[in-house]
Amino acid sequence: MRNDYDEMYGRDGAVRPHYGAFDDWLQSTPALQIEHKRREAEIAFHRVGITFSVYGEDAGNERLIPFDLVPRIVPAAEWRVLETGLRQRVHALNLFLGDVYGEQRILREGRVPRDLVLNNSAYRNEMRGLAVPGGVYSHISGIDLVRADDGEYYVLEDNLRVPSGVSYMLENRRMMARLIPEMFARLPIAPVERYPDALLEILREAAPAGIEQPVVAVLTPGSANSAYYEHAFLAQQMGVELVEGADLFVRDDTVYARTTRGPQRVHVIYRRINDDYLDPNVFRPESLLGVPGLFNAYRAGRVTLANAPGSGVGDDKSVYPYVPEMIRFYLSEEPILHNVPTYQLRRPDDLKYTLEHLAELVVKEVHGAGGYGMLVGPASSKAEIEEFRARILATPDNYIAQPTLALSTCPTFVESGLAPRHIDLRPYILCGRRIHVMPGGLTRVALREGSLVVNSSQGGGTKDTWVLEGGA
Repeated sequence: MRNDYDEMYGRDGAVRPHYGAFDDWLQSTPALQIEHKRREAEIAFHRVGITFSVYGEDAGNERLIPFDLVPRIVPAAEWRVLETGLRQRVHALNLFLGDVYGEQRILREGRVPRDLVLNNSAYRNEMRGLAVPGGVYSHISGIDLVRADDGEYYVLEDNLRVPSGVSYMLENRRMMARLIPEMFARLPIAPVERYPDALLEILREAAPAGIEQPVVAVLTPGSANSAYYEHAFLAQQMGVELVEGADLFVRDDTVYARTTRGPQRVHVIYRRINDDYLDPNVFRPESLLGVPGLFNAYRAGRVTLANAPGSGVGDDKSVYPYVPEMIRFYLSEEPILHNVPTYQLRRPDDLKYTLEHLAELVVKEVHGAGGYGMLVGPASSKAEIEEFRARILATPDNYIAQPTLALSTCPTFVESGLAPRHIDLRPYILCGRRIHVMPGGLTRVALREGSLVVNSSQGGGTKDTWVLEGGA
């Protein structure tokens, strides 16, 4: 009998119905042929340069993100619930951002603590009173979902600033269609290939008023950035320019790109640079990555930045516990997707409970990301727990804590063969005149046995995610 919820196998070990066709393929394909396909995928990913830079490593600073041949499969009925819940959540978060930079009704009514938002390092006073096109702050969102041992999905965190990973979702699908095309002929797998077109569409929709043929560019920090491959990939797929800060300049509150044909106006910038580095005249003066005058051009309505500066206050882990209340406040609806129960260490009772149960909990920095700055109690030594205890006591407001969920598992190829490994799911939501939820998303897998940390920067891998269309 299995304790964790397994995506492919029931508690009794029987294959779940939506995995039946894939299991047939798995059982009928010789092990040597499967190994050959796995090797083929690895060579192909290396050939096209699908690597991830890991800061702090010495040799070369880049490595391949491991790709697994066993997909995560989501039945149609299950996906419909997730899709509706994701659309609801992103809608409410955008309304929240518009409110906290506008009338601040939710703060005045005490539904979200005022100091938690206004004193948050991700809150940008420069955005106060600034009307953003269409009221959209987070055009591209990545919402991390986990499935617990009760079979229910929970939102682990929201990513509203510069969510990454979508290029791996697209490349994983290309690879699976190449390696096992017969499965795509046999199963009604929802396509994800339209993502670049949908992204370009919502970016063009966000252009300043009156622009009929908006010019879009992707702004990257440069080739040293860990997600540079993705920046270049998306620019190429959309057919737009990939630019660095030095390629742009501002004149009369208008942004131009330097080209061999002379200056070309840019109307929409899909920025993959953090707020702090966007404009040295407004944010960090030492930044060499941004564009002097960019924020003034944005404030004047002469260019659109996606995602909007200041969006990060909506995905800060200290604000996360209040998203269900945002849904009730702005939409008069009950949340479809639930949060993981969360202890806010700024509260004395929650702090006391957390300190007494550190060995059982996951503790996270409210501004942390990428699996850094966190304690996984059950997987930590006594010395690590005590060291983290001291950090919490020094700045309790800087942390939240959550139960250690038994994340669902999915069979994964490892050195010893096929074995269950813990996974999560990051669907991508595009917000313009309508909210588009891409079917599936990026499934990340923790390759170390028993590990719950799926982040690529922490040794995790990825899987293709198949959403089955129809009534299944």
